Amino acid sequence: MEQFYTIQGEGYNTGRAAYFVRLGGCDVGCVWCDVKESWDADKHPRVAIPNIVAAATAHAGRNVVITGGEPLMYNLGPLTQALHAAGCQNWIETSGAYPLSGEWDWICVSPKKFKAPLPETLRQAHELKIIVFNKSDFAWAEEHAAQVGPGCRLYLQPEWSKSPQMMPLIVEYVKDNPRWQVSLQTHKFLDIP
Repeated sequence: MEQFYTIQGEGYNTGRAAYFVRLGGCDVGCVWCDVKESWDADKHPRVAIPNIVAAATAHAGRNVVITGGEPLMYNLGPLTQALHAAGCQNWIETSGAYPLSGEWDWICVSPKKFKAPLPETLRQAHELKIIVFNKSDFAWAEEHAAQVGPGCRLYLQPEWSKSPQMMPLIVEYVKDNPRWQVSLQTHKFLDIP
């Protein structure tokens, strides 16, 4: 769908330079999705892997975020192998609803209620990022935290439009449950893509 060089705005790698590759196509259908235009893959041109690698390596940073849509709808082995061969670190942002494919240096799973994450994908996550839309999401977050590995980082992030209502609850929850951390969409505060 699109590619751009920016700063990672959320989660563990916040503040790091990263080249984003947003793949078109998603069947998860989150109501709060801020890139609904990514859902229909046929609306976006196909780009050859060598062109993606060339674009990603045209910048000083070597962190590449594969996101979507839902990127794991596709076999990401060839793309991630080519990026690794070019000296890039591969990070993925996924709902976890599909099996992992590809070679990953960082796996962020952000499960959605509309299509459950696979247990094997959750177990491989380096980062679990739960979007908090309402109070019931804290219990839902704990259900998923129980399925990840012991080294997985746990993040609670307010859904952007609900931030004023949810942020005070997230702060108190993290104070009471310090294995969790707060994640913010800092790129929206900084007005960068």
